[in-house]
Amino acid sequence: MGYFFILPAVVILFVVLILPVMGAVYESVGPSVRRGIDIPAGPGNFMRIAADGVYLNAMTNTVVFTGASVLLHFALGLGAALLLNLDLAGRGLFRVVALIPWTVAPVIVGVLWRWMYNAQFGIINDIVLRLGISDEPRAWLGEASLAMPAVILANVWRGFPFAMLIALAGLQAVPREQLEAAAVDGAGAARRFWHVTLPNIRYVLLIGVILDAIWTFKQLDLVQVMTGGGPADATDVLTTLIYRTAFEYLDFPYASAMAVTMFVVLGIVTAVYVRLVMRESDE
Repeated sequence: MGYFFILPAVVILFVVLILPVMGAVYESVGPSVRRGIDIPAGPGNFMRIAADGVYLNAMTNTVVFTGASVLLHFALGLGAALLLNLDLAGRGLFRVVALIPWTVAPVIVGVLWRWMYNAQFGIINDIVLRLGISDEPRAWLGEASLAMPAVILANVWRGFPFAMLIALAGLQAVPREQLEAAAVDGAGAARRFWHVTLPNIRYVLLIGVILDAIWTFKQLDLVQVMTGGGPADATDVLTTLIYRTAFEYLDFPYASAMAVTMFVVLGIVTAVYVRLVMRESDE
């Protein structure tokens, strides 16, 4: 009877998740085309990935984008959570306001920040010129050296409220008795945070980091809207490369092969996440 009740959910998951994954794996070993040269069916597409500089550049950009975004998400999120955990007037309102960026769709965030970075009338250039940081407007999304930091900043603005929410939940679960005992023993605020608060919330933070890394690693909307992977592939991540290969170059087998490699990487990270969750539940 139990299996009968979960059967509808299993069928839906099979149709919308397992079948597409199986289809992508099957497509990835199909014949492909590269600049007019036919690549036969089999492991040819994966061998092509190993020698593809564009793919390696996209993988490097993805790691940089994910690492920098997640690090800044939790650095800012933990700082905001510590402030919002204090007994301040109106902290409930501040918590709601701080969560607003996370509720905005990535596509809208991309459009918003693309206009803010506009070289002619964007607010970022206006602030930079008024503060005297630069003597002339900069094409933030048009210069290869500035595009990736600009996209990361936009992603950090949208994603740090999630880290803040995770950290705040952990902070509120820290036993007050331990903090009071540490204070009685003469520990200052910094030592109480390092020796009492941080050990109590480390698993919560670690699980949040892994979840955030998974979501950021497969981010497409924001990057595609802001730069489309440009300029000169400076912000080209795996998702934009897969999208372009499949729907612009119409090379679906090669795009599927790249998607399979991405699926394997995320599968490993997900396995680590599940192991950590199981360990925490056992404890």
